[in-house]
Amino acid sequence: MGKELTREIEKCSDMEIVAGVDKNTDMIGFPCYSDISEVNEQADIIVDFSHHSATASLVDGALGRGIPIVIATTGQTEAEKDYVKRAAEHIPVFFCGNMSLGVTLFVSLVGKVAEIFPYADVEIVETHHSGKADVPSGTALMIAESVLNSRKGVGRIVVGRQSGMRQKGDIGISSLRIGGVVGIHEVRISTGFQSITLRHEAHSRALFVTGAMHAIRFISDKQKGLYSVRDFL
Repeated sequence: MGKELTREIEKCSDMEIVAGVDKNTDMIGFPCYSDISEVNEQADIIVDFSHHSATASLVDGALGRGIPIVIATTGQTEAEKDYVKRAAEHIPVFFCGNMSLGVTLFVSLVGKVAEIFPYADVEIVETHHSGKADVPSGTALMIAESVLNSRKGVGRIVVGRQSGMRQKGDIGISSLRIGGVVGIHEVRISTGFQSITLRHEAHSRALFVTGAMHAIRFISDKQKGLYSVRDFL
C-alpha cells in the first residue's frame, strides 16, 4: 500500500512526500528512516499504511509535531484504539477500518437491513490474501459493529465457530486467507423464512489509495477530532 500511495502522490501537484518511515530504508526519491522519531523534515500530515504495532509511535510523532494523521492500518488492539481516540482530543485523526468509499456504503446498507430484520441471523465471511496479518479484518469488524448499532448494542460478535451453537443475536465472522485475494466481504442475513446476501469485492488496492487521497485532502484543514470515511461522504 505504501508503494501504491507513493505512485499516486507522485502524480499530484498539490502533494509531496518529504520522508518515509519503513523497516526497509532503501527508498527512491525521498529520505526514509526506520523510526518516526528520526524524521527531521517538516510535514503537514502523517499517513500510515503499515502495521498496528506502529500505531502508538506514529500517533506520538503526530502529537509531537501537532499535525494531523491518517491511520489506514487495521488490527489495532482495544488499548491501541483508545490511544488513537485520546490523541484525537488534541489533533485531527482520520481513523477507519477501510478506506474504500464503496465499503462504507456497503457497511451502511448491511446496518439498514439488520435494522429492518432485527431478529435475523447474521454471518460475515471475509476473504483476503494469505499474507494478511490481522484476523478478522477491520472491515468485517466494521460490518459487525454496524449490525450491533442497528440493534442498540444487543448481541455479541463471535469470531470463528468457538463454542459451536450460535446464541440468538450472535453475529458470526469467519475468515479465509488464500492466494492473492485483495478483499471480499459477504454478509448473509436470514430470518428463517428468507435470506438476503450482500457482497463487496475489491479488485485492486487502488481503491484504498483513492480513499486515502480523499482522507489526506479532507483532514488537512480540520480541527482536532476523530474522523472517518463517513465524514467526507
